[in-house]
Amino acid sequence: MKLSVLDWNTMTMNGDLSPECFSEFGETEVFGLTSHDETVKNIGDAEIVLCNKVVIGREVIDACPNLRYIGLFATGFNNIDTAYAASKRITVCNAGQYSTNAVAQQVFAYILSHYSRVEEYFRIVKNGGWESSPIFSYFPTASYELAGKTISIIGYGSIGRAVAKIADAFGMNVIVSTRTAPTDCTYMVTDIATAAEKADILTLHCPLTEHTSELVCCDLLSRMKPSSILINTSRGGTVNEADLADALNSGCIAAAYLDVLGCEPMSADTPLKYAANCHITPHVAWAPLETRQRLLGIVCGNLRAWMSGSPINKVN
Repeated sequence: MKLSVLDWNTMTMNGDLSPECFSEFGETEVFGLTSHDETVKNIGDAEIVLCNKVVIGREVIDACPNLRYIGLFATGFNNIDTAYAASKRITVCNAGQYSTNAVAQQVFAYILSHYSRVEEYFRIVKNGGWESSPIFSYFPTASYELAGKTISIIGYGSIGRAVAKIADAFGMNVIVSTRTAPTDCTYMVTDIATAAEKADILTLHCPLTEHTSELVCCDLLSRMKPSSILINTSRGGTVNEADLADALNSGCIAAAYLDVLGCEPMSADTPLKYAANCHITPHVAWAPLETRQRLLGIVCGNLRAWMSGSPINKVN
């Protein structure tokens, strides 16, 4: 069989992963990135396509009659016309729950950064602040304990549960808000408005749907404490960025930590670029080496299962 990898650069930027593993499945062609205009050409006569964000819709499918399998380096599959693929007997498989630990870790990297002020104290020491201190301990910037703080988790899937588990270990109060009431949740479950009002930390772990689009808006932000922080590692579209920028600049909330934005890569004119106390990372929560290795293993496992006649992780 012939296999085409359309956007390998989304999996590695420094060569720490190799696409050599795909050679077991047949003749392989690897493209770093594929533009919309290059998609049909880069697929060519391949039966198997692996991609992350490349859009494969009706026109591409019609132009690639050999295509039989689409494998995703991602959990989301909104870039694939799955219904049309199914009508053409093309199997589409995604990779789920590969990044749970990594994203939960990133959430607490933000939280610890905010409350422990480690980076700020590094700078103070480097700039000579401790050397000039009249006492042994120099703490001009307040830091705070996590124990007793309230974390409100919006969405209670695998990542939300992992965040709750870590928060519990720190002695935090955990509140959960989710559309589907969990049957095995030991924490307080409430509506999103109450969760926002009680939160010291409001962290989003919900999918982007018609119900969650711009969920974080001026109304919800106005309910939060001035000392509270917002964390978003889910989808950028869950936040109204103009409303969040206004809330930060006016002191309505203390800070925001964001790994996702509505437009990615980040647009130069996003209102959050220069918003007060807005800390943005470039969609990296999912990207530790071990996480990407796990993802690659899932993608290869999906492909082996399909080739053996027993596909797993099908989404169509």
